[in-house]
Amino acid sequence: MVQSVAVVTGSSRGLGRGIARALGTGGFKVYLTGRNQEELESAAAEINAAGGVGVGVVCDHRDDEAVKALFERVDKESGRLDILVNNAAAVYPADLSAPGPFWEKPLHLVDMIDVGLRSNYVAAYAAAPLMIATGGGLIAHISFYGAVSYFHGPAYGAAKAGTDKMAFDMAADLRPHNVASVSIWPGFILSDMLKSLPKEHLPPALVERLPTFEAPEFTGKVIERLWQDPQRMQFTGETLIAAEEGERYDIKDLDGKQPLSYASSMGSPKNRFHIPQDES
Repeated sequence: MVQSVAVVTGSSRGLGRGIARALGTGGFKVYLTGRNQEELESAAAEINAAGGVGVGVVCDHRDDEAVKALFERVDKESGRLDILVNNAAAVYPADLSAPGPFWEKPLHLVDMIDVGLRSNYVAAYAAAPLMIATGGGLIAHISFYGAVSYFHGPAYGAAKAGTDKMAFDMAADLRPHNVASVSIWPGFILSDMLKSLPKEHLPPALVERLPTFEAPEFTGKVIERLWQDPQRMQFTGETLIAAEEGERYDIKDLDGKQPLSYASSMGSPKNRFHIPQDES
């Protein structure tokens, strides 16, 4: 039996690491990328322990040649690519959440347009020929509600809104090749790091909300189920809320809860983009 192959960018920690774990649990061979060798080895070991195959690859997604080499390695070693999860992003949490307008915050916040939006494009550019040769697949770009509502300021919002539109436009080019391209909005994530922090060190309001946060594996389970769906091409080009897709597929979080959709309070992706009709 041929083993399915996934690449999850930015997966040495946080959401990407959880997505990689979920795919590994599903039996995938998962290539994980990041800049920290030790963290990548640890994340790959988790996948191996779960019954999959984890391969950590040190890759700086600012470096187009390194990204090209990544997918050449995947092709050489595995000969196929079924899922690409574009999760890598240059995020500076303390600076993002600091009060004040964008011009009073560090200029490096704009880096997420480079490692986030642009790096998604480059990874998909390198991955697409391999996915087409595989005969189909799924590119899932990680985005967030900040694409349609104010969240962490204009650099964050531009990166996320651009990701959604890029996923839509890529879908138009990839549709004839049976490769789906979607943007996915996870909810608020209970990351490994957040779980490890003593609750007395966290703001009381955050501690109160933690039970509603979702495990990072949840988004990975949604992505895997979408890839398995024989009707997945019906969803290509769409921006999907992971919680709503989880409900549609009857996927629960690791603790058994149904994660929350924040569409009513933070905005919805529905009906933003339009495919022109042939008027000839």
